[in-house]
Formats: sequence, structure tokens, C-alpha cells
Amino acid sequence: MKELKPDCLEDIIAGVSLYRPGPMDQIPRYIKNKLNPDNSEYTHPSLEPILNVTYGCMVYQEQVMQIVRDLAGYSLGRADLMRRAMSKKKLDVMDEERQYFVHGQADEAGKVIIAGCVRNGIDEKSAHKIFDEMAEFAKYAFNKSHAAAYAVIAYQTAFLKTYYKPEFMAATLNSYLGNLDKIPEYVEESKKLGVEILAPSINKSYAKFSVDTSKDSAIRFGLGSIKNVGLAAVNTIVEERKQKGEFKSFVDFLERMAGEAVNKKCIESLIRAGAFAEFEQTRATLLESFEPILDTITNSEKRSISGQIDIFGMGASDEEEKSDIQVPDQSMKYSFKEMPECTERDLLSMEKEMLGIYISGHPLDKLRDIIKKNTNIDTKEMMRIEEEQKISSDGKQVKYAGIITSVKKKYTRNNTLMAFVTVEDLYGSREIIVFDSTYRRAANILAEDTIVLIEGRLSIREDDEAKIVANNITVLNTESGYNERENIPQNIEFSTPDEARYEENSSINNKPKTLSLNITNLPEETKARLRGMIKFFSGDRNNMLLQVVDSGNVKPCGAIYLTEEIKKQFEELLGQDKVELL
Repeated sequence: MKELKPDCLEDIIAGVSLYRPGPMDQIPRYIKNKLNPDNSEYTHPSLEPILNVTYGCMVYQEQVMQIVRDLAGYSLGRADLMRRAMSKKKLDVMDEERQYFVHGQADEAGKVIIAGCVRNGIDEKSAHKIFDEMAEFAKYAFNKSHAAAYAVIAYQTAFLKTYYKPEFMAATLNSYLGNLDKIPEYVEESKKLGVEILAPSINKSYAKFSVDTSKDSAIRFGLGSIKNVGLAAVNTIVEERKQKGEFKSFVDFLERMAGEAVNKKCIESLIRAGAFAEFEQTRATLLESFEPILDTITNSEKRSISGQIDIFGMGASDEEEKSDIQVPDQSMKYSFKEMPECTERDLLSMEKEMLGIYISGHPLDKLRDIIKKNTNIDTKEMMRIEEEQKISSDGKQVKYAGIITSVKKKYTRNNTLMAFVTVEDLYGSREIIVFDSTYRRAANILAEDTIVLIEGRLSIREDDEAKIVANNITVLNTESGYNERENIPQNIEFSTPDEARYEENSSINNKPKTLSLNITNLPEETKARLRGMIKFFSGDRNNMLLQVVDSGNVKPCGAIYLTEEIKKQFEELLGQDKVELL
């Protein structure tokens, strides 16, 4: 759209239709002719009334239908049948329709059913060329009515995003509540638009993301998205605020909410999320003090209730009444255990735990330039690859940096250790697959909150999110941009011990080039498991070709990412004598 520079809705409709396989080839021509309509060319002058709105380019299915009607005399119904045949790529039908389009059709009595282009004064050569253009275009063409609906939504969305940024982004964030892959992406987008994302506030937040009217271009995080804070508690807090005004202090909040749906776990989570930051105490002070204060308030209320006279105590003596009735000490003050504020990293860690994302900052914010310089992929790019289903990116060598948020270790069948490590960057998080050799070299740094640089290959599988299979993990040097591993620049690739072992053991026939798997008389169930393994380990990291041998017949199966660990897994499945390096 940037090159198109649309100035009317018709241009947006055309842009929606053109950005598809097939019509996409027409984009440069469309843009060129839009900038200078006098350059528009038509295969035949009769096409100009139909294609002038799109500067001589076929853009919509409706244009195909109009061409066959106006140039060849098709009926509306017959025109639609031809459109379907083209879109379904029915070659036999299209060959027949070509004759009708060019020369027309008559019944047995000689009555003309379809006039055809030649009868209507269009030369045969031009008619064939027009049909070829339609046939090629119609394979992937879009109908204008659908494109118009999308264009209206696109225009409305662009208008709202331009003139109502906070409202639009708040609504977008609310539409992805609970989706921790999308929320960080749109938080980052909000920041790029100049919309500030504010931490949750006990006096200003509602259940969901909302526009904060006290500041220009700001969105307030919702209380309902805080871990351990249910909607019942949020509704109670908001209703109390609505009925009796804002909370004046932390103690005021505890006094007004004691005995309601807001329990200790809920209060602790609100503190950790920073919901009481507007009050005078530090977050560390509140965490240390809230339970004793809440207990004092609760006990005070119990004493007050026990001091009330009920119908069963009306006959008691004056002495008994005096001993039972206990009036709470109204002058009682609550004491806070003053604590220095937590470190910035601890505060961010608490926000991440409670909100699922970082709000007041990000541990990687100060490292943006270093990360950008030393990586070639991030989570946002991987999400784009998934959405566009770019299977061709499978096996691509990548460098990815982020902060470790979890490490799950697992023993394989042959008792070697591997790990699934979740690493978060500025746009979301990804799972990193770490096999035994890589794990052993990086075990000492695979811990939560470590900022790492991962070198490996991209693993793209249908209906699954993109992952990275690591071959080297190092702590990211936040000063020089070099790996903290013998001070070696990051553009150097390392061979794993397993790969080095292959190098040493490959003196026969120089280096092995092919992994051969013999599947003769293999049960179907085992074949299915083998297919899954081949699919998972496919790639060209070490240029190892793969072939399968079935009853003497050799079938090439592309390239495979091979290490000693992977070879052992094939041997375990098939038998050592069935796996051979050639």
C-alpha cells in the first residue's frame, strides 16, 4: 500500500485483490499506470470500458465475467460457469470454452447461442490472447464484493489506528486476553505508536485494558489480567470504588475490602503487580506488612461484632455485659515494616510473574542495539513465518537472543539428556530444543533469568509453532557483543563434540556424505515412526544426504541434520546393522 498510495476506496479494493498469487504479477503495472493513466494499455479497445477502473489490469473475477459477456455474448449464467471452470483449472472444459469464446456456439438448427468474439468484430489473434490472459488470471482471482468488504474494514481500522490510537490498541489488546504470544507483540506496537502502557492501578484500572483519561495516549493494564485476581474480586473492587470513591491509602483499601472477595493471595498478587504504586510505601514494604495489618483489621471487626448485644444476651447481668462488650480501640494505628525497594530486576520479574509480560520495562530494553547487531531472527519474525506458512525457512541457520524463562530437562530412550528451554525476547517467547551434546556444553548457563545467544537451525512443522534446534548456546556479552566463550566473535560456527566425532571417524572414503537406512521388511508401525523422525531431523546443517533402502531399491530422501545422538536414535529404532554411513 505504501507504493500504491491509495487516494480512494477503489484503490484499496484493488490492493486487496492484487496482493495474491497470480494477480500479484500485475502490481507493478497497476502502480505504474495509476501514477500515469495515459500509459494504460489494452489488448483490444473493447476491453477499455471494463478495465479502465483498474488501469488495464485484470483484478476481479467480475471483470472476467463482464469480458466474456460483452466481447463474446455469454449469458450471466454461462459467464459464471466459465469463471468456475477457470478457477477450478478444468482444462478440458476450458479448451471447449476457448472455442466458444473465440468463434461462438450454435445449436443443431444453426441458431446462435454464443456469438463469440470473431462475430462481434474482434480479430481471432486478440481473442485468443484475451482468453489466455483471463485463464492465467482467473486461477487465483478474487471477487470484488469480497475485496470491497475487506477494504472497508481495512479503511476503518486504519482510521481508528491513526486518530484513536489508545482506544484502538486497548480494544486490540482485549481481543487477545490470555494469549501471551500476541499480547507482547501489541504492547510493543502500542509503544511504537506513542501509546504508553501503564501498570495496573487499584484506583484507575478496570477488569480489562482501558484508556487512561488522566494521561494523553495511555492504556491502563486491567486488574482482571493479574494472576490470582479473579473477576469476582475485581468487580468488588471496582464497585466499591464507584460507590464510595477512590482508595486513599493501602490501609484504606484493606479496611474497606476486608471480609469481601479479596483474600490474602489476591492482595499479595496486586502488590507484586504494582497495583499500589501510587501510595507511599515501597512494594517490598507492602509485601512484608500487609498480612499483620489485615489480621489486625479482621480481628478488630470480630471484636466489634462480638460486642454487639443480641436477643440471647438481653437477660444478662450488668457485670456480665461489661465483661462481654469490648469496644475496639479507634486510636489504634497500623505499623508498616519499612523495607527498601526491590531491585529493578526483581520488580520486573514480579511483573512478569503476575501479568505475563513486562510493563514498566524489559530486562532486554537496554540491549536492543546489541541484540539487533548479533542476531538475524526474533519472535516477531518467527510468528510471521508461521502465519505465511513459509516451510522453505525450515533448516535456516539462525541467531536468536533472549532471557531464559524456563528449562525442562528430559532423558531420551538411550539415557542421554536433552532440554526444552523457553527463551523470551522483546516480542514474545520461543521453545529451544537442546540435544545432549549442546546441553552438556551449556548446562552451567541454562538457568532462569540468564540472557543468552542461541545459534542453531529453524524447525518449521505444519500446525506447530516454529522452534529452534540449538547447536551452540552462550551468555550474551552485554558490552562487546561477543560470545562469552573464549572471546570468539559470534559469526564463528562451532562443531559439536558429536559432529567432531563424525569428522574423526570418517577416514573411510574421506567424509561420509550419505546416511543409508535399510527398511526392508520393516513393520508399517515402525515405518510410521521412522517417517516422523526423518521429518523432525530434516535439514542441511552438515550436508548429510539421506536415503532409504527397501528390498534393494534405493530412494533419496533429501538432507538430514545428523549428530551422534540422532544416529543412535535411528540405530535404536532399526537396529545397528540397518544404519550405515556411506
